Amino acid sequence: MRETARAEGRSPRYDGRWRDRDAADAPKDVPPVIRFQAPLDGETVIGDLVQGEVRVENTQLDDMILLRADGTPTYMLSVVVDDHDMGITHAIRGDDHLTNAFRQTQLFGALGWEMPVYAHIPLIHGPDGTKMSKRHGALGVEAYRDMGYLPEALLNYLMRLGWSHGDDEIISLDQAIEWFDIADVNKGAARFDFDKLGALNGHYINTADDERLISLIGGESPVGEGAKERLKKGLPGLRDRAKTISELTEKASLYIINRPIEIDAKAGKLLTPEALDILNKLTPRLSALPEWNEESIEAEIRAFIEDQELKLGNVAQPLRAALCGTTTSPGIFEVVYALGREEALGRLADAIN
Repeated sequence: MRETARAEGRSPRYDGRWRDRDAADAPKDVPPVIRFQAPLDGETVIGDLVQGEVRVENTQLDDMILLRADGTPTYMLSVVVDDHDMGITHAIRGDDHLTNAFRQTQLFGALGWEMPVYAHIPLIHGPDGTKMSKRHGALGVEAYRDMGYLPEALLNYLMRLGWSHGDDEIISLDQAIEWFDIADVNKGAARFDFDKLGALNGHYINTADDERLISLIGGESPVGEGAKERLKKGLPGLRDRAKTISELTEKASLYIINRPIEIDAKAGKLLTPEALDILNKLTPRLSALPEWNEESIEAEIRAFIEDQELKLGNVAQPLRAALCGTTTSPGIFEVVYALGREEALGRLADAIN
């Protein structure tokens, strides 16, 4: 049947050859399937909440199988019975199921059952416009959690993929519940964009509670009290630099690591004898500060730079290397303050010694 249909340029489907035959004509040695005797004329109409009124000519639908030869039901029969038995009122699913809905509508009608309201929503496509797959990032929600995305950011992003409320980008769950109407869902497919998801996630990280972020940063190894105090002071300078919790955790490590800290090769090259001499002269001035805050630290370091006739980079770069073990960090005055007097001076002493 398939080969004949293809040769004639038709869609391959059952040709109805046993539709009106007498059961006595059936061969005894072939276990039969049970098919649905679909209407041959007219059309089947679906009032879809997203797609609107959708029609198909009944000549386009064949007599689908309901029970296989071994007696097991097919998906088409199972889903109709399941929806009926569970009292399903609305079937909201991907628009790749729209063709199934025509067959299921016919079956609901034949059984005399009330059918659910259908809403066939567009699929999510990858950035290249093809159907979303694992190579695009079509993963379980746990994978997005493990990559460092907050649940409220993922909810907000997925909601905005195929639905909008004016120009609002940031939409809380409470606002979504108040505003959302499935009739406003777009008909066309949406494209998944990691940059936009990252930007949204960055917003929610920036507005999240300190304790929650510290808990997420610690993961299964809770942050100790001393490190927690440092991290609280350093969080303001880390929040707006991170798009994921994973990035935030990596950047926050400078406040969590214990002395003596490990200094990477690139940072180590900055700690030349001349640089260590500068840090050695700076240390007592920082130690003598009457108040340990970002403003007094910055004022003292800038005064030291002027007194020694140096440039900011001559002091800031080795100071960062000694305190962070890397060549990148938030603003150096902020780092010195957040580490606290004892920890900052201790790390400087470790580097100098």
